Amino acid sequence: MQPFPQDTIYRPAPRLATLAPWLGDPVRPADFPETILRFRNDRAAAEVGLADLTDEAWLRLMGRFEPLDGNLPQPLALRYHGHQFRVYNPEIGDGRGFLYAQMLDARGRLMDLGTKGSGQTPWSRQGDGRLTLKGAVREVLATEMLGALGVNTSRTFSVIETGEALWRGDEPSPTRAAVLVRLSHGHIRFGTFQRLAALEAAAEMAQLVDYCLTNFPGGDHAADLSPAARLLHQVVERMADMAASYVVAGFVHGVLNTDNMNVTGESFDYGPWRWLPRWDSSFTAAYFDHSGLYAFGRQAEAINWNCGQLAVALRTIEEAPPLIAALERFPALYHDAAARRWCWRLGVVPRGGEDDARLIAACEQAMIENGQGPDAFFFAHRGHRKGARIADPESPLGMALAPYEAAVDAHAYWDDAAPQSLLIDEVEAIWAPIAEHDDWSAFEAKVAALRRMGEAHGKPPPPFGHA
Repeated sequence: MQPFPQDTIYRPAPRLATLAPWLGDPVRPADFPETILRFRNDRAAAEVGLADLTDEAWLRLMGRFEPLDGNLPQPLALRYHGHQFRVYNPEIGDGRGFLYAQMLDARGRLMDLGTKGSGQTPWSRQGDGRLTLKGAVREVLATEMLGALGVNTSRTFSVIETGEALWRGDEPSPTRAAVLVRLSHGHIRFGTFQRLAALEAAAEMAQLVDYCLTNFPGGDHAADLSPAARLLHQVVERMADMAASYVVAGFVHGVLNTDNMNVTGESFDYGPWRWLPRWDSSFTAAYFDHSGLYAFGRQAEAINWNCGQLAVALRTIEEAPPLIAALERFPALYHDAAARRWCWRLGVVPRGGEDDARLIAACEQAMIENGQGPDAFFFAHRGHRKGARIADPESPLGMALAPYEAAVDAHAYWDDAAPQSLLIDEVEAIWAPIAEHDDWSAFEAKVAALRRMGEAHGKPPPPFGHA
């Protein structure tokens, strides 16, 4: 194996240990029959000094979960509550995962390694604590596609097949099992605060706020704001940007419960996700979302509502007015982020204000009228392309596009015949040869293609107030 160029050395930073007595439960990982390496993200590993691990060492650390040097001595299954489809549930927590290592990346940011499918915990309820291999493959694809489209997302770090046969009610069984590791800039959920509020644990709440402000720094805010109010301002900024990023990506998360909201503003924990086949605000990802609560067009509302629940929890240590002031910023922040990201993906220089709002509305209307999905639309109308403004110059889209300056694109991706996409039929087509012949070539090719698309897009303009 050729080592991947390291961006930094491994620098352990187990800072969560100070909160561990009340934040999580020490657990042991499952003892899997096998550990077969299926995916290792050396690009992400290089950022935390772990890309030079041999495959043997990788399997020990990411499949058997031997403690990393200088890190947490034992994995922690984190405790939290949450609103699940807006019904409060105090009986949840890390039921099939844990946090087991923290380190600094090349930029000095605190990063966590967390798991999915690593075995039962005190919060497993009736679950087996496992993850299907198909679920792990889907999460790799989701995080790679989202990252390529500029969404602030956790990254799939490792997938190891475990040799177990799982029974599931919603897919053919028995099915293969895996354990997944994600790299994330923190695993503190809104539901973590909700649990402390329910327990009236004011001292621990203040300690958690301080931990977040210290380790997830954000924008500058008035010095006279309390720590809780400063944190909520930062979270609202991040979550407004995350909501906007979903819209521009044409992505539907599917389960936007408060226990799936990270105070860092990272999107994470992918289950019944979908990309839009056409522009449709009512499109849902989860078959069990009968009311369309988390439909594509309602995601911003759902994320804003979740911020409100975080504010309710923070009332344990703060009065309402400064928290309300933070919440009231969400709509304007969301619209600003949507315009910035929309122009970035369209390949034009933002003009601001009414011009950008008019452009977005014209693009949406064109997609609706043409039955077109966002992947095809943005690719066809990318600012640099010959004939990009293929709309009738007298149409609403043509008139909205006319005053915009095109960004410069030099990547060969923009000369491809068609854009990358990740609709459900393609996901199934990628999974089929794995299930039938253990053929991973289509999966590997898709990951490479998505990374190439990400290189072509480049990074979006930084969100307001984000570290």
